[in-house]
Amino acid sequence: MRATVLVVEDERRIRDLVRRYLERSGLTVLSTGSGAEALTLVARADVDLVVLDLGLPDVPGEEVAQAVRARGDVPIVMLTARSATEDRIRGLELGADDYVTKPFSPRELTLRVHAVLRRMSGREPDRDATSYDGGALVVDRAAHAVTVRGRAVSLTPTEWALLDALTGAPGRVFSRYELVNRIRGYEFEGYERIVDTHVKNLRSKIEADPRHPRIVETVLGVGYRAGVTEDREGSRP
Repeated sequence: MRATVLVVEDERRIRDLVRRYLERSGLTVLSTGSGAEALTLVARADVDLVVLDLGLPDVPGEEVAQAVRARGDVPIVMLTARSATEDRIRGLELGADDYVTKPFSPRELTLRVHAVLRRMSGREPDRDATSYDGGALVVDRAAHAVTVRGRAVSLTPTEWALLDALTGAPGRVFSRYELVNRIRGYEFEGYERIVDTHVKNLRSKIEADPRHPRIVETVLGVGYRAGVTEDREGSRP
């Protein structure tokens, strides 16, 4: 089934350009120049990813991003003229999975959209669900699902990539540079803060107390590690 991408961009020329490139790459595309209409489409249509301009004429792009993120794990690729590192950090804090600045290459944007979609729909059918700490954390890579203390948790593709990497090797310390290459697309000055922002968002969803994390631990001066222990077959609930 072809993935559906919603392009939210108020400049008609850019909107049509992005639409053409995405459609040529095999995607189904919906488009609008209105933030309000974008929210309606997200609510009514089966949208797999949103390409979002922040400079919209009616509803601020930041509000659209917050509304999309509140609905679940639909990934967001921000497309904006705001290129400062602080703007990128703010975009990621709002839940963006990638951040593309104008002027941009439509081909690069298309590749990034497909990369995020692959992370979202990636499957590893040869691996079963892995349980940690007596079932407190369960990572089902085949179903692309996470359960924390018996509660299903919805993660963005970037948050999933981070948790997958860390829990794939419990106890191993990953540097921020290693992790940024796992989630892709943020190799610019300030990448360490980008990883920290994603980790903060991830912790808010999976930690009992994000201020004292036990699943994603900080190793000062180095990076992060998974503080959980994989359950053996006999010790799983």
